[in-house]
Amino acid sequence: MKKTVKIFALVFLLINCSCKAQMVQTTKDVYLLKTNAQQFINKPLKDLLKEIKPQIITGSGSNEEGYQYFSFRFRTMEDWKKNQGNWEDRVSLYVYVKEPIDWKWEKRPKGKESIWTKEDAAKYADLIVVRIKVINESKE
Repeated sequence: MKKTVKIFALVFLLINCSCKAQMVQTTKDVYLLKTNAQQFINKPLKDLLKEIKPQIITGSGSNEEGYQYFSFRFRTMEDWKKNQGNWEDRVSLYVYVKEPIDWKWEKRPKGKESIWTKEDAAKYADLIVVRIKVINESKE
């Protein structure tokens, strides 16, 4: 009987852990990152990126005076420039980090300088998040 209870508890625990959904299922949910910012502050960028299901299409790093941040968008630069796409897809996510960002436009592939890649996510994964900003929050 004890063995059955232990197996049941283990199976229940595994199901609960494996069924955890990502916080951001669609671009309409991006504002949840700002609402739940405390879950990500002082944690690695990779923790935040794991919670985003929609593909980040464009991204860039900036090292302005005292502010290091990434700008993420969920549509192409062409759509962004033409102001096209669904309202929800027009959202921009800004993630500020503690450390300077090693982002060199001249070293990025020509014509694809602003495309966010898996390599970018891996390279910047350990930068520590200090602030999250969402612009053009979804209409509701």
